[in-house]
Amino acid sequence: MKFGFGARVLKTGLAVAVAMYVAMLFSHTSAVFAGIAAVFSIQPSIYRSFQTIIEQIEANLIGAISAVFMVYLFGNDPIIVGFTIILVISFCMSFKIKSEVFMVAIVPVIAIMEATDLPFHEFAFMRFASILIGIIAAFIVNLVFLPPKYETKLFKQIEEVTTEVLQWIRITSRHLSKQPALKEEVKKLVEDITMLDQTYLLYSEERTYTKKSQYERARKLVLFRQLIYSTKKSLELLRTLHRYDHELEGVPVEVRTYLIEEIDKVIHIHERLILTCKGKIREQEDEAIEEYTKAEIPSLIEKLVDTEGNIKSQLQFLPLAAKLMDYDEQLQHVRKLLATYQNYHSEEHIQTEAK
Repeated sequence: MKFGFGARVLKTGLAVAVAMYVAMLFSHTSAVFAGIAAVFSIQPSIYRSFQTIIEQIEANLIGAISAVFMVYLFGNDPIIVGFTIILVISFCMSFKIKSEVFMVAIVPVIAIMEATDLPFHEFAFMRFASILIGIIAAFIVNLVFLPPKYETKLFKQIEEVTTEVLQWIRITSRHLSKQPALKEEVKKLVEDITMLDQTYLLYSEERTYTKKSQYERARKLVLFRQLIYSTKKSLELLRTLHRYDHELEGVPVEVRTYLIEEIDKVIHIHERLILTCKGKIREQEDEAIEEYTKAEIPSLIEKLVDTEGNIKSQLQFLPLAAKLMDYDEQLQHVRKLLATYQNYHSEEHIQTEAK
């Protein structure tokens, strides 16, 4: 079992500590509820902090006002608390408040509807203030401490997932993979690519404030999106290879060898593009080497179609060739985007490693 924590975990703990310390400075405010509110208010990015703080305050108000009215009208019996929570969630949905903010509305209901010996209006205000302290503490911590660097995180994820997929393509194209293991690995890779899309969304939400940075960032967004799309295409190729694994064993050895060579050429292009992004290799290959490593998929299609057998057996591998051709085309698009980025921003580099 792996144990670890990232910047968001650290910020959550820090936000709770700050919220509780601030709440302890005032009499009757609840440090516990301030800490709970901070936990539910922390956001994965600075942009989302700005985006949600108003909604969080609105949700806190909805929860607090609803709790006060229900206590005055019906008391604070547990069944009334539960019914109030249902009402508060319904109100939040009516105001189109995001579902992840609902908890910030529920916390004041539980906090305010607790039995107390203090005057109720004073108690309700103090609990409302406690939760507000938690929301503001989370916002400040997210803004000031350890701002997320999603560019580095995104590229690292792209590199890791791509390397894993390409490794399995090599193994599967040579009929060395075990079917159950590959099936489980494909499921994991699908989940990893979903995580890639989520990280890309967070990265796309980051903001720049100069015109030069905006142009550079726009090109980076397009490049990263195409890198992710190319990785998805490599996974599609892997799944197709997995589906045709048994049928490929019946293909003549020379055709299988040619197929492996063409797949290796495309994989080489993908690996080279990743390394170019990292600044590890030269931008241009020697022309003779580049020509040698260039994929010749039309020739592969001719060889697959010319294999002995009936029409059905000759055409059954066309989907595999089509996937390989599509994958290669997407990589050529990455190559053009990378060349454009390097042409316009030769002095700037993609942040591929944490500083």
